[in-house]
Amino acid sequence: MTTSQPAVSTAEAVPFNKQPRDWKKIGIIVLFCALPIALLVVFTYLPFFQMCGYSFYKMKYIGTPKFIGLKNYTDIFTRPDLLATLKLFAVLMVGALIQVALALYLATVLAFKVKGGSFFKGAMFFPYLINGIAIGFIFKFFYTRGYVLDSVLQWCGFSLDNLPYWLRDQKVNNWSLVASSVWRYLGQTMILFIGAIMSIDGSLYEAAEIDGANKWQQFKHIILPGIQTILVLNIILSITGSLSAFEAPYVITSGANGTGTFFVQMDKIAHSDQKVGLASAMAVVLLVIIMICALIQKVVMNYLFRDADDGTAKARKHAQKVEKARKKALRNQNKVAVSAAPLFRNGPGAKAETAVES
Repeated sequence: MTTSQPAVSTAEAVPFNKQPRDWKKIGIIVLFCALPIALLVVFTYLPFFQMCGYSFYKMKYIGTPKFIGLKNYTDIFTRPDLLATLKLFAVLMVGALIQVALALYLATVLAFKVKGGSFFKGAMFFPYLINGIAIGFIFKFFYTRGYVLDSVLQWCGFSLDNLPYWLRDQKVNNWSLVASSVWRYLGQTMILFIGAIMSIDGSLYEAAEIDGANKWQQFKHIILPGIQTILVLNIILSITGSLSAFEAPYVITSGANGTGTFFVQMDKIAHSDQKVGLASAMAVVLLVIIMICALIQKVVMNYLFRDADDGTAKARKHAQKVEKARKKALRNQNKVAVSAAPLFRNGPGAKAETAVES
């Protein structure tokens, strides 16, 4: 009687699904998922793979393509005009990091109670709402010789003859374009940081002040670990956006005097020169560069925040490991119990069991 009791309890615990499968609901779910997946495949993945195929051909929009293998890729790293655009990546990435640093500093200040904080938040976020083409024309006149910037600097005591040509001088023109980009996207990055900082529990600051922590220590040990996810996101968005910069150099300088970014040159090669194969290869190279930068950024951020964990992540990983081991043990136990249980409640096994119990 004692030996048969576990088998009976296990058999009674085996669930019976008496509810039929709702095929109508399944069909609705499949239909709703099929439309966005089809749009994604047709307008994203299929053109991307076609573009990868075009990169191995010498072709125009009209005419018969000619297979040339990797020649388009070798041209990217041997043509002087394209190599110059690759060198611009360093300037653009530095500008992206400056933008993130300024946004983080301002967000740390404006996330707390500051007089006129709402006004400054709105004023700094406003440039992001302006169209990129309009911003390009604004800064085109802003940097023009003798216009706004030069006039302001002359009021401050500078001589016009000693001022550089902001859009001609190749020592400063790319930094001028970077400044316009920072001005436009600084507010967006700052708002994301403010939202993340305001989500941190205020009791942590009170406990830190009781322990004698100053503002820098609070920023280092409370704010930075608390906004790590948003910080990584903003760095990725800023770097990828700077590498694919197009509007500012295209509208302000039309890519002249060494300001043509990789994207501007790709547009010129694809539409003006009609070298579709070379432009496709440039797009593939740009994607690879962005992926490499994202990977390097991830490794660097993991190294910098290696000691920033307060124990929560380690406890979560340990709990997941324990839960995984518990589920595995439970599955093994259920397999043993089900194999010993009768398959039918009213069958030969049940009669034999009743005989044993009696």
